[in-house]
Amino acid sequence: MRQSPSIIPTDRLDRDIYIVLEDFRSGAAWRETDETATDFSTLMDYLLTGQFDQPLRVVAFNPAEGWSRDASEDVAEALARRVALEDREISEGLQEFIESHTGRAVSVQLALPLLV
Repeated sequence: MRQSPSIIPTDRLDRDIYIVLEDFRSGAAWRETDETATDFSTLMDYLLTGQFDQPLRVVAFNPAEGWSRDASEDVAEALARRVALEDREISEGLQEFIESHTGRAVSVQLALPLLV
């Protein structure tokens, strides 16, 4: 039996994709993200630069390989290492995310709100 070509663009799906569950005032929701900004490196940069105010969870998946998992702990560990290494200021929300998924306190300088 001859197999017909897939209509699913596997080149766009054969990669690890990371999405963030964020706590908004109206409740938690999966954050809408541009397709090109769902890789691990971009996610880390976005978290460290305050693109997410109250991240709760990070889920990783690879549609072509057929897997998904909660990547919150791995992301929190990587964030904790970068914060310590780079002596970064981070938001209270990101500090809470790191502490809740690593189980230990993060000693960082919290970013101060801008006064206008």
